[in-house]
Amino acid sequence: MRAHLLASRLAGTTATSREKSLRRYRLFAARDPRALIGLEPEHDWPVPALLALMAETCGVSGDPATVSGHDTIDPERTIAALDAFAGRLRSAAERRVPVLLGTGHPGRLLGFYASLASALSAAGCTLLTSAEGRPVDITTRFGVRTLVLGYARGVALIHEPGVRPAAGAPGVHTHSPLPLRTVLAAAMADGGPLPDLVIGDHGWVCAAGQLGIEAIGPADTDDPAPFVGQAEGRVSVAVPVDDAARSDSYRPLAHYVLNRACLSQ
Repeated sequence: MRAHLLASRLAGTTATSREKSLRRYRLFAARDPRALIGLEPEHDWPVPALLALMAETCGVSGDPATVSGHDTIDPERTIAALDAFAGRLRSAAERRVPVLLGTGHPGRLLGFYASLASALSAAGCTLLTSAEGRPVDITTRFGVRTLVLGYARGVALIHEPGVRPAAGAPGVHTHSPLPLRTVLAAAMADGGPLPDLVIGDHGWVCAAGQLGIEAIGPADTDDPAPFVGQAEGRVSVAVPVDDAARSDSYRPLAHYVLNRACLSQ
């Protein structure tokens, strides 16, 4: 796994720029919703504290004088987090709890989550599919954009109206917590089960953790919110990994965690 992480640049020297990460840390420190992505931190997180946290959890440079180049992720930290992630999967499968999988990175990570969804369903977990077809108003820098909540292979995402999610056009990239909130509101209104575990990224994992639902998922070095959520005890596992690599790069990660969780099909 270490060799794969380095060869695929999921860890080691990644494609995420230091400038982008530092910009997001500044936004998070200022409590900008674009960087909080559904999390409401209990403590103040000035940039030096965020940088120290990200150095500890991800392996980025903790030197504030390093302001350019590419970020780094320590593969050993990634593997340790994948092991913890697998432990939460195994626990959910053993208890057969309702699970919600959702992604704001469908173009890259849909296959990863779909593999987990299939294994958890086979183990007896109910996969939540509430709010399919509901509109979600996402605020972008170009204004409010109305998208639609849908599911592809058991994984929640948002997509363009009139476009059904498919392998070639799986959905729209978003950091928003609104899709997660839309799913939960629909589940409550319908009297259906709420998830005991949310597996996702961006606003999916942060908004779930903020609401007290166990949440686990991958996160890149330019998204400090899941790692702050983990540090404050609201996100169970944040896996440091480049989240914008080739989609097939994540297939070995799915195999790894399912093997570790004894869920390989």
